[in-house]
Amino acid sequence: MGKFFAALASLVLLCGITPAAGEEGHHHPVPEKLGAVTFQTSCAAAVKQGFDRGIALLHSFAYDAAEAAFRDVAAHDPHCAMAWWGMSMTHYHQLWEPPSEGDDLATGADEIRSAANLPSGSAREHAFIVALELYYSDAANTAVAVRARRYAGAMADLAKNYPADDEVQIFYALSLIASASPADKTHANQKRAADILEPIWRRQPEHPGLPHYLIHAYDSEELASRGLAAARAYSRIAPSAPHALHMPSHIFTRLGLWDDSIASNLKARAAARAAHDIGEELHAMDYLTYAYLQRGRAEDAAKIVADTRAMSGLPFDRFKVGYAATAMPVRLAVERHDWEAAQRLETLPGTAPQVSAIVYWARALGHARSEVASSADADIAQLQACVDMLNARGDAYWATETLAMLQSAQAWRFAAQDDAKAAVASLRAAAEEEDGLEKLPVTPGPVVPAREQLGELLLRLHQPKDALREFQSALALAPARRGALLGAIAGAEQVGDMKSVEQLRRALAAK
Repeated sequence: MGKFFAALASLVLLCGITPAAGEEGHHHPVPEKLGAVTFQTSCAAAVKQGFDRGIALLHSFAYDAAEAAFRDVAAHDPHCAMAWWGMSMTHYHQLWEPPSEGDDLATGADEIRSAANLPSGSAREHAFIVALELYYSDAANTAVAVRARRYAGAMADLAKNYPADDEVQIFYALSLIASASPADKTHANQKRAADILEPIWRRQPEHPGLPHYLIHAYDSEELASRGLAAARAYSRIAPSAPHALHMPSHIFTRLGLWDDSIASNLKARAAARAAHDIGEELHAMDYLTYAYLQRGRAEDAAKIVADTRAMSGLPFDRFKVGYAATAMPVRLAVERHDWEAAQRLETLPGTAPQVSAIVYWARALGHARSEVASSADADIAQLQACVDMLNARGDAYWATETLAMLQSAQAWRFAAQDDAKAAVASLRAAAEEEDGLEKLPVTPGPVVPAREQLGELLLRLHQPKDALREFQSALALAPARRGALLGAIAGAEQVGDMKSVEQLRRALAAK
């Protein structure tokens, strides 16, 4: 993203500014529009506009551009400790993958040390710096989740000491969302964050971070309907940030608003490509693929997958890139029940075990549906190895998600052996594992939810009443998924529930 915003570095942060007298009639670049942010610091007045621009970029996760902006502030005001804090914040991707134990983490740690070594101009600024130091401290020996909680605890103290400071409260709310447990289905942290953010948004309706973080706070089945206003607003507030164009689709996906998601991600993909932000482009393409498939536009989804395969030099070891590039062809094959294509899928070099596991799962399903179902066994063994590796790393979230994929694959292998009881039990266990965790922002959801697969299995076992119940449960968690709607229609037809059939058909057509 850095190249795109670097080209716009001389432009002002648009806050309702109109052209100066005498400029009318001349050609000018489109103004950079990132929203309106004011972050008070003790830095020189001459760098205030640049600092606020850096904060606006940071609030839209434009990390490369934000770091360049803060570095420019430091160059013009060498005594501005908060400029170095800002640079360090760009390496703490609170809702994406954490900094690796390599260059990104080391750079962030160096930058926050530089901030700490400069005399901060206020107790508030010092507290911001100390809080971030807690995240980077002893990183080699301390889990990311533990460091995130340390940072959130320090931000809680800062928020308590500065209750009227909106930026303090906003960064605290973000830390709550980032440190929320995926296993907490009450969404306690997210609700606390939303309670902080909503009244500030009423005061600052053009602030980019407020709708952005509200979308993340509401990105769950329970809360998604509350996020629609933020989803509609964010892309208007900060259209110069590709992430702002994409983020509304998190809520659209939760609500099954597929046409809105498609429109959002088409814009986001184009903006990310212009910004040379490969990670953001692929992320938008993954959501786009998902939405196309739910809308029944398989040919359009196939074109996105073909575009991905044509992209060269992709850094698959970057989680955001590797996940999206892996998931898209898997979605295309499995959602269409193209089991031959599923069997031909290959893992990508350098991907994490939870990413490679998606391919092993798809191949196992493909082989289990083939004439030689035993060929699924090798991929099932690979899935087990991925689970073991993630458990050894202490990555409980992805170990659980991968276990659900393993249980799903085993279920279809049991089904191929005509062991219906074991197949149902295994898929039911997978559904329970999957339903117990919230998805992470990197994905629109499982390729095919285990509960939806359970409905499909029960249909194959001639148990339409039970199948319909599972499809309805799946639709409550992931509204308007095409596979679940079609399965529910089949189940309702078989039990003679024509009222439900008509309702489900209208839902399929409406979304």
